[in-house]
Amino acid sequence: MIPDTDLQQITDHLSHVTAKGRRMMLAVAGPPGSGKSTLAEALVGHLGPRAVLMPMDGFHLDNRLLEPRGLLPRKGAPETIDFDGFKATLTRVAAEPSVLLPVFDRAREIAIAGAQEIGPDTDIVVVEGNYLCFAEPPWDTLMPLWDATVFLEVPEAELERRLFSRWLDYGYAPEDARQKALSNDIPNARRVLAGRAPVDVVVHQT
Repeated sequence: MIPDTDLQQITDHLSHVTAKGRRMMLAVAGPPGSGKSTLAEALVGHLGPRAVLMPMDGFHLDNRLLEPRGLLPRKGAPETIDFDGFKATLTRVAAEPSVLLPVFDRAREIAIAGAQEIGPDTDIVVVEGNYLCFAEPPWDTLMPLWDATVFLEVPEAELERRLFSRWLDYGYAPEDARQKALSNDIPNARRVLAGRAPVDVVVHQT
């Protein structure tokens, strides 16, 4: 559950953001397991029916591309995401009346093309993902796209607990769940935290 004070802190900041003649683009970033999806969904509900959620996860490269590149064990790292496709889609979402998006099915670990539409009734897009406020190239070139940025900071021990629980919930045996969390998710989390660009609002969770 997201505290009302966190939502109020973000919406207070948004009240001072000047519109640029296009949709407002709000980035919610943070490491894996930090609660980005939960915060972004709560924020969309708080902002009302003209706001929609756009997860970055739909731009994961498919396993059939990752495996020959030797990147399958690192799935979720910056180099396993279609950055160019993601940035091009963000640019379209900001300016075009209707844009179709891919959506990631985490249970099957595949992206489904054309599974979401952002239509002309949308004024605010809340984009959620690990690397939206990441200072490493080429991700740093996303920063000018955002009208406002939010970053979730969570202690590493709490991230480990959440990520272990996540993989258990997806049916992994305890040892496999711990392996997925510690061998990939936590290294990605450290990279996100170490490479955070300056943001407008930092939400601290314990």
